[in-house]
Amino acid sequence: MNEEEKNKQKEAQNKEVAEDQSQQDQSSGEYDHEEYIKQQAVEVLKSVYDPEIPVDIYELGLIYEIKVYPVNNLYVQMTLTSPSCPVAGTLPGEVETKLGGIRGVSEVNLDLVFDPPWDMSKMSEEAKLELGLM
Repeated sequence: MNEEEKNKQKEAQNKEVAEDQSQQDQSSGEYDHEEYIKQQAVEVLKSVYDPEIPVDIYELGLIYEIKVYPVNNLYVQMTLTSPSCPVAGTLPGEVETKLGGIRGVSEVNLDLVFDPPWDMSKMSEEAKLELGLM
């Protein structure tokens, strides 16, 4: 798929999202597009697992920040369990690709950081239970 086809596909997706928003506005009187995109991003992130730990990267606490900017740009700040993580070269790309597949997202800016470093205190209670730490 060339760049022009990708742009047309994104425009069509954005139009569908706008139509969904219009329908939601009419039915409930309220619609928060930013919150919708954030919720979709969280669902996508919960489908990505650290291959060494049987917990998704969201519950593991690898996601530090999710922001939605005008024109459906998505910013996600994340880390890895360590800079020498075996999937350091592939996991960020996988996350970016999956987030880019969210209907209505025009662009994904993934910021991989190691400060502050990840530690087990960043895990959700659900993750700690899954790993038998509680």
